Amino acid sequence: MTTRLLIIVDVQNDFCEGGALGVDGGGAIAEKVADLVREHGAGYDRILASQDWHRGDTDNGGHFAVPPAAPDFTDTWPVHCVAGTDGAALHPAVAAVQDRVEIVHKGYGVPAYSVLEGIVVATGESVQDLVAGCDIDVVGLAYDFCVRATALGAREVGASVRVLREMTAAVHPAGIPALEEELVAAGVEIVRTADRRDPGAGSREG
Repeated sequence: MTTRLLIIVDVQNDFCEGGALGVDGGGAIAEKVADLVREHGAGYDRILASQDWHRGDTDNGGHFAVPPAAPDFTDTWPVHCVAGTDGAALHPAVAAVQDRVEIVHKGYGVPAYSVLEGIVVATGESVQDLVAGCDIDVVGLAYDFCVRATALGAREVGASVRVLREMTAAVHPAGIPALEEELVAAGVEIVRTADRRDPGAGSREG
């Protein structure tokens, strides 16, 4: 039987409203993701929730813009999600269901967008080694960066991948049409509410 995974990408305080790199709608996404875990979590074999977990004493491998340079919001960013800080913590809505998920840390000292670059904290497993051949639903933040990288990376290692569209939000919303063309071309299924009955169901309907 194929292993079914839910990957919750970086639903952290710094990526929600009021955070260092807040995405519009991030708080609402956090609530929807928490509801998904409560209502449909039993439909998955494992649920992974990633956290950007960056070094705060360096530029984190060039990931943080160093003053006087300004972040370009493509390759360099304001300081965010420093390991152990409140900004790196899961949004409270997702933290409330943390007992149902396995935490993944990524990006300590290096830029890391895909969750496949992370390690499951409790077990030391590489996410890269877990996903090949799995059926994966991807949700979280941000659609055009870490969700994108996770979905494409999972496809590259042979996973069947769906992005649950209404459970993600983008840094650059104007770029979503081009992003979705790229994802679909790579074989990623983009699922919207009207297309599905149950995001945790065993079938993978379009």
